[in-house]
Amino acid sequence: MAEPETLPTGSVHFVDTLPAEAAAIVRAYQQASKADSTVRAYRSDVQVFQAWCARYGFRALPASPEAVAGFLAAEAEAGRSSSTIGRRLAAIRYGHKLAKAADPTDDEDVRATMKGIRRRVGTAPTQKAAATVDVLQMLLARTPDTLTGKRDRALLALGFAGAFRRSELVALNVEDLREDPEGLRVTVRRSKVDQEGRGFEKAIPHGRFVRPVALVREWLDAAGISAGPVFRPVSR
Repeated sequence: MAEPETLPTGSVHFVDTLPAEAAAIVRAYQQASKADSTVRAYRSDVQVFQAWCARYGFRALPASPEAVAGFLAAEAEAGRSSSTIGRRLAAIRYGHKLAKAADPTDDEDVRATMKGIRRRVGTAPTQKAAATVDVLQMLLARTPDTLTGKRDRALLALGFAGAFRRSELVALNVEDLREDPEGLRVTVRRSKVDQEGRGFEKAIPHGRFVRPVALVREWLDAAGISAGPVFRPVSR
């Protein structure tokens, strides 16, 4: 029986790094895993941490758990909110992961420091009072019956009825609106709560007092909008 063929020693060369072009593509997908606003916040947080480390003679990358814990405590003493400090901790963690360096934020002293900050500084944000139907009706009634006023009424009514974020409203296109016997079906293609971009749909009722569907239709008809962005600037 014939012996199986074997490759000559040294005929296969294995590498541990990607070519430059492939590495750039991988980095692009890694960056896309975070929202642009999150990346900007992380970059700013890391710069704050680097400046603090430089001031006190610590190394920022890789950082020691003592440096991170000291930085967090300094931020708390400076009056930063616990949510801001938590985000800066996440930025330090993410920066070390990208650099494939040991994560100092996983140290027990760092976790205990952050836990103490949350207990002393508090985590409950100051919430703005939500608009009620009465307040919204008053706003709608005081909005002038101009083209700009029609847009603003549609914006307020639709935003209230669907509990939309501002970013979701300004990103809406006419193609995202679908007439329905019960009112309107609105497709949100990208949202802060939908980082993977799968999209979701919201049902908007006709409404008895606010009438969001009628106000949106009134605005689109008055502005002659049949495609593209729903809410757009009104020129003189």
